[in-house]
Amino acid sequence: MFHTMLLTAWTFFHLYIFWRASSLPIIRRHISRLSLLIITAALWTTYFLPGTVDDLGLKVLAQSLGLFKMNWLGTTFLIFTCLLIADLITIFGLLFHRYLVILRLTAFIAGVLLSILALYQGYRAPIVRDYDILLTDLPRQYDGLVLVALSDLHVGTFLDEKWLEARVAQVNTLRPDVVVLLGDLFEGDSPGERKKSMMHLFHDISAPLGVWGVTGNHESHGGLDSTVQFLEKAGVHALRNQWRELEPGLILVGINDRRDRNQNTDTTSRIGRALAGRPLSSATIFLSHRPQRAEEVAKAGVGLMLSGHTHGGQLWPFSYISGLANPLLAGGYVINGMPVIVSRGTGTWGPRMRLWSPGEILRIVLRSK
Repeated sequence: MFHTMLLTAWTFFHLYIFWRASSLPIIRRHISRLSLLIITAALWTTYFLPGTVDDLGLKVLAQSLGLFKMNWLGTTFLIFTCLLIADLITIFGLLFHRYLVILRLTAFIAGVLLSILALYQGYRAPIVRDYDILLTDLPRQYDGLVLVALSDLHVGTFLDEKWLEARVAQVNTLRPDVVVLLGDLFEGDSPGERKKSMMHLFHDISAPLGVWGVTGNHESHGGLDSTVQFLEKAGVHALRNQWRELEPGLILVGINDRRDRNQNTDTTSRIGRALAGRPLSSATIFLSHRPQRAEEVAKAGVGLMLSGHTHGGQLWPFSYISGLANPLLAGGYVINGMPVIVSRGTGTWGPRMRLWSPGEILRIVLRSK
């Protein structure tokens, strides 16, 4: 169903852009309608090329075509959005007829420029976003403890070992006491051998209190058990509906993503199971890939909740659609007195593009009262 929806959107974007581009005099003067149709059709067929080329054994070329396909999808989405805004302003040509051509041309150029900006923001290194959090019940001796969080790395075909190595180096410069991974570490289609070649990089993370992680929805795509085994061999402690005491008086809790097929998918039961038996007088940090059920987590006496999954919408204006499904979309919130931080994600999913929602690494300094 996902691929059907994606192909439908892909087709609609191409047809809409062709329709509007063919109405612009500046384009008609240089490109015939037939030539423009052929170019549009050729670009549309690139949806199928990566798989076809991969079947021929040309994996490097298939990866390059796959990256082009994803980035072209993002580009057509932005151009389509700008053209649609112009059409809505003019009610599809019924108003401002005198300025219709210039408005559509401006929209087309705006879509191209926004695509270039989105590519720049998608390819640059994630920013470091700092938070100071007053953590309830945190013992005084841990005041100033530094927690670094990464989410949604989506390491795989497009974000490779070299990219991950740079992120590990970026994390180490922050001198963390503890590092947490908030799910979607790998793309679901990442080959097993690729994972093995990256294992040493996680051992290179320097954090006295360890590296901890929870599963995300993409872990279930390519085999959850194999990903968890990888994490354990890479020195990452996987928290699967359980809690661990980092230091006396400091608890770290993590739950599986709801798409884990080997568990009860009810979020409430996972939260209760994960928190059961923990020392109630300890400061508690709760890790959940999805920013959901924060009210229940706060009611259980948790001092801080960390999540990811949303990418902050990643590509405007998709952020408005993502916000409908995720009321806690990105940044810091306070839910019933409990701070909640939702990461915009460290990597990208699909297009290597971001617009107004930069990739980020969270650096959280914990404070006691």
